Amino acid sequence: MKSLTDGQIIWEPTMEQIEQTVLTQYVKWLKEKKGLTFHDYHELWKWSVDELEEFWASLWEYCDVKAARKYDRVLAEQSMPGAKWFEGARLNYAENALLNDQEEKTAIFFRSEHIRKQEVSWKELKEKVASVAHSLRKLGVKSGDRVVAYMPNIPEAVIAFLATASIGAIWSSCSPDFGARSVIDRFKQVEPVVLLAVDGYQYNGNVYDKTSVVSQLIQELVTVKHTVLVPYIEKKILEVNLEDVIPWDDLLEEKAELSFESVPFDHPLWILYSSGTTGMPKPIVQGHGGILLEHFKSTKIHQGMTSGDTVFWFTTTGWMMWNLLMGGLLNEGTIVLYDGSPSFPNMDALWELAEDTGMTFFGTSAPFLTNSMKLGNKPMGKYDLSKLKSLFSTGAPLSGDGYKWVYE
Repeated sequence: MKSLTDGQIIWEPTMEQIEQTVLTQYVKWLKEKKGLTFHDYHELWKWSVDELEEFWASLWEYCDVKAARKYDRVLAEQSMPGAKWFEGARLNYAENALLNDQEEKTAIFFRSEHIRKQEVSWKELKEKVASVAHSLRKLGVKSGDRVVAYMPNIPEAVIAFLATASIGAIWSSCSPDFGARSVIDRFKQVEPVVLLAVDGYQYNGNVYDKTSVVSQLIQELVTVKHTVLVPYIEKKILEVNLEDVIPWDDLLEEKAELSFESVPFDHPLWILYSSGTTGMPKPIVQGHGGILLEHFKSTKIHQGMTSGDTVFWFTTTGWMMWNLLMGGLLNEGTIVLYDGSPSFPNMDALWELAEDTGMTFFGTSAPFLTNSMKLGNKPMGKYDLSKLKSLFSTGAPLSGDGYKWVYE
């Protein structure tokens, strides 16, 4: 394979492909509804920067944001810090994510190293979110309280997040590959009232018992009033010996009506963390309204996701790409969760997953693509990837040769 030369064009969309994008439909909508004409992307971008209120108001309208109360004005205070966006609006991120009425259609496709296939329909997703939200309320969780999760990238994490958001409580998560101290350093700062955790996880063929870490979290997170345990690893492998924990299935026992707490635009949705390389990890708070509009802008307008798409990011719950993956639900598509090593039992694991799920958007890291290239992998020759529209690469720069391998 010849190396790329600087500035060499390796791919361009056809006019037909450009016409079919959501971005093109948005530009046409702006002309028809707002009398705005843009000749190229740069003109559209410049307008979005120069006319902030006009742009964000158009995004709210075009993406049909569900709100209990519309905003009084888009930008009440143009100052940094201190800008006040969409004052007066009351909405809920989870409500916008669960508007889908395609009941039996798959909402979540899940696979791990020890669970080959699991699907959750939209109907089942909404029923479980309603039950878990009801149970959290019975445990005393209210709007503004923090619910934290020490969980891998599994359907229970998505259900728990949506349930938490639906009642106006604030979500935060860490992956079980984090050590006890890393988790405590993060969670202790946000003073959670409920902890959700797994008994263990599997990675690269090895099983890791995390019950001792969960026990330590219970002892050191003094604000936690209730701990919920998800039995993720088979009980015959791990003996769970934790007192005063609530089994996950208990949260699902009671059927309930799906309901949503309408919160102000900037009400906290979730808390992420900085890496902790310069002292303690810093909590980063993001709100319902801001993330809702940013996710619509990113997934719908830029990436062009629709209800017919199947979206995947290789991620853990400790990385913000997991939070971005939740945005796939806003477009009524299917999201794909994978828990485990991308190279177990070999480097074909994710390509096989792409074929099995009919994946249209494949999100991964530059090292994964580079390693696939170096191993001489040719996924197109081995798997049916005909539904794949886009391949996302993040986490590190992808080399020119990596890009060329992707397009070849």
